[in-house]
Amino acid sequence: MSGCKNLDGKFTVESDSCKYTDDAIISDYSYETTVVEGNTVKPITTKMQFKTERKVGKTGVMLVGIGGNNGCTCVAGAIANKLNLTWETKEGTQKSNYWGSLLMASTVKLGNDPHGNAVYTPMNNMLPLLDPNDIIWGGWDINGTNLGDAMKRAKVFEYDLQQKLYPHLKDRKPLPSIYFPDFIAANQGERADNVLTGTKQEQMDQIRKDIREFKKENELDQVIVLWSANTERFSAVEEGVNDTAENILSSIEMGEAEVSASTVFAVASILEGSTFINGSPQNTFVPGVVELARQKKVFIAGDDFKSGQTKMKSVMVDFLVSAGIKPVSIVSYNHLGNNDGKNLSAPSQFRSKEISKSNVVDDMVASNRILFEEDEHPDHVVVIKYVPYVADSKRAMDEYTSEIFMGGKNTIVMHNTCEDSLLATPLIYDLVILGELCQRVQIKKDGEGEEWESFHPVLSILSYMLKAPLVPNGAPVVNALFTQRCAIVNLMRACLGLAPDNHMTLEHRFESTLAALNGEGEPANKKMRLG
Repeated sequence: MSGCKNLDGKFTVESDSCKYTDDAIISDYSYETTVVEGNTVKPITTKMQFKTERKVGKTGVMLVGIGGNNGCTCVAGAIANKLNLTWETKEGTQKSNYWGSLLMASTVKLGNDPHGNAVYTPMNNMLPLLDPNDIIWGGWDINGTNLGDAMKRAKVFEYDLQQKLYPHLKDRKPLPSIYFPDFIAANQGERADNVLTGTKQEQMDQIRKDIREFKKENELDQVIVLWSANTERFSAVEEGVNDTAENILSSIEMGEAEVSASTVFAVASILEGSTFINGSPQNTFVPGVVELARQKKVFIAGDDFKSGQTKMKSVMVDFLVSAGIKPVSIVSYNHLGNNDGKNLSAPSQFRSKEISKSNVVDDMVASNRILFEEDEHPDHVVVIKYVPYVADSKRAMDEYTSEIFMGGKNTIVMHNTCEDSLLATPLIYDLVILGELCQRVQIKKDGEGEEWESFHPVLSILSYMLKAPLVPNGAPVVNALFTQRCAIVNLMRACLGLAPDNHMTLEHRFESTLAALNGEGEPANKKMRLG
């Protein structure tokens, strides 16, 4: 047996550091950090309180690109789970699930039972969280195909599941979207039959109206907007155009060429008080948009879903560097055949993706000056090719060459077949769920008055799901996957007044503590070992 137990039911924390009211969970927390000044190391403790509102408001999500592979898969997947659909394949009966979602399908260590056995609980059991079954879905697309036919076109789900979902999707049509041909590949023009017209200002006003009407018609407490549409080329950041909040608003009004569709959506969302999340790699969040989000105190997060090859890379490079092994060459090749691949076949759009994929190793390399000099980096090449036949089943091949002990070389080659949309869709659920939670969490530091403070408008805590994490100005970018996950888990623990899980497990490393654990009941170590 494993020595692990699982707690699936609701739990309460019995502690002077955690208080439950009808409206909120309020915890006292000691945030412990370490400051290094020259050769002096100082432990620092900051006393603070966390307040987490317990009520999850009725939430709507509007997807930009709802008719694309990710968008229709996301809506269809939530419907399948809500209806507990089953379907037949050649492997047998399949059941709806949220596998691949960090928040819906993973567990976290809560603590130990009295005998030292680790107790795990579902991550969504830690705090009151939004259930994707309860989300109201809507959105825009430059193609007017209804979501039922869009699902069939995507060829992501098995045929039997498509047949069961089609009646629930065929009457859902995307709202007309913004189409600026200069920002996406020319080959997307044939799909663009459901587009807004008028000036950039008029189109933004329509998007704002769509958000307001969606919220009113569905009696929602809040709306979250998420970009799952085509990768755009990078926008030029220009003084007087998009460098300040005032300038970006003026540029939209004047119809400036360097204002992208995704930026217009972001600005519209911010002005409507709706969190905006960017799931593509382009620089939607030009400086003016970030400044506007700060002024309006509205959350933004990005960039680019981290689902397959890049997620593996953030694990592999973290492992190599942490093990004292020096990666010197990383070569990544992809080919895919969905519309994302078609759009990325254009050089400008590929460049946006190349940048987001290439930067993922930077913080891990910079953490080890034994292996790497100040400005030294591994050779890192990313290639993406469009192969229509493979459709949504993306192939990713990686070669990691590293220097090891005494001048030796080590090469790891990996082949990864990624069902692209089935890996990306759970990230959409996670981004929305975690983004909604952040709207309900506030802190108050001891000695700094009675005002509760919300998170910085740039929600860097969502980095686990994103290739190129957007962070507040002056904050470090963290790409290491398990560090990102620990940040989410330990934030949830802090909201309950629980210390971070430090993995020391001292109770299992000394004769005295092991004797205390094994004094009664079943032993902590259930495996018989010889030694």
